[in-house]
Amino acid sequence: MTYGIPWRADRWRGRFFTIWSGQAFSLFGSQLVQFALVWWLTEKTGSGVVLTLATLAAVLPQVVLGPFVGTLVDRWDRRLTMILADGSVALTTLGLVVLFALGLGRVEHIYIALFLRSIGGGFHWPAMRASTTLMVPEEQLSRVAGLNQTLQGAMAIVAPPVGAALLAFLPLQAILAVDVVTALMAILPLLVLQIPSLERQATRVAATFLRDLSEGFRFVISWRGLLATAGIAAFLNFLMAPAASLLPLLVSRHFHGTAAHFAAANMAFGVGVVAGGAILAVWGGFRRRMVTSLAAIILMGVTTLAVGLAPSAFFAVAVVAMGLTGIAQSMANGPIGAALQASVPPELQGRVFTLVSAGAAAMMPLGLALAGPLSDIVGPNVWFLLAGGSSLLLGIAGLFVPAIVRLEERGAELAAQAASAREAAADADP
Repeated sequence: MTYGIPWRADRWRGRFFTIWSGQAFSLFGSQLVQFALVWWLTEKTGSGVVLTLATLAAVLPQVVLGPFVGTLVDRWDRRLTMILADGSVALTTLGLVVLFALGLGRVEHIYIALFLRSIGGGFHWPAMRASTTLMVPEEQLSRVAGLNQTLQGAMAIVAPPVGAALLAFLPLQAILAVDVVTALMAILPLLVLQIPSLERQATRVAATFLRDLSEGFRFVISWRGLLATAGIAAFLNFLMAPAASLLPLLVSRHFHGTAAHFAAANMAFGVGVVAGGAILAVWGGFRRRMVTSLAAIILMGVTTLAVGLAPSAFFAVAVVAMGLTGIAQSMANGPIGAALQASVPPELQGRVFTLVSAGAAAMMPLGLALAGPLSDIVGPNVWFLLAGGSSLLLGIAGLFVPAIVRLEERGAELAAQAASAREAAADADP
């Protein structure tokens, strides 16, 4: 399937990977800041409620704004959208730097900063994903997805030990300043390189926001397999996201660990993500991408259960299990993203991606609201057991749902129907 972008098939690598490299630097800064802030909250409060509230502040904007952001991303210049989003994140972090440098930094300031950074990220990542389809040939999307998962894992390997080392020698504001610099490094390539425009943009000047929004909703609702997949993701996020937010508390309270132990757990997860991404990049997965994802979800359930069951004296078991969880997550997320990029027309991708992401994250706030108080009462281990068991069962159940397993076949049919509908609407417009 092609979309009339002739340069894409030959000279795409230089342009894409220059922009991609800038995003990699920005991701490193974000991971570094996340590690430092999370451990600062853990040390200062030791509260599961505080950690889950911080996660809630980071995800709530994307849940609420997600359905509308995608429509805007599809109407706006995606390069400019990424520049403004990265710039807003840098300014927000700079505000935290000033507050902590003046000795005024508080927990509530971190909540506000995470909330504002999430708004910027909510615009940035849909624009980047949709732009990827315009710069990368379709046959390379799975490998790029695997490469992205590898990048996520590499950052998870590098950022935690660097963060732990910096926390031992530098004040928090100095670590936060790194994120400002790396955000600027992401903006620079976008200032000098263009991202291809969609040919259909000139014919849609008169299109209304509501019509664009409803078009995205119709596309998603008509795709039963996508709705079912989003439902699985929503329930997994309901349990898995709180488990991830409680990991520092599990390390400090159950395993009696330090920032170095927390870094080790994160590094193991990162190594797993890199390994899973590398396997995916070389192998490509099963012919049906969703089979690869569902098998990985099953593995994720088993390994998360192992983390929750590890005795306090066996931290190494939890570290190994975290590494295997990273492999599973990488191989679960990559094929789903590639399937959507290959099946959804580029002019709809901003809307579809954000609608799906918002739907998948819709249950996350409820899970976070429950997990914090529960972990303070019975310990964080219980939530890991709930998350692992649910992931295991959902992965197995998904293999028996044809609409999920055959997600891409139906997506190709809907893409063709959407293209025909747009052509008919364009002919009808004066």
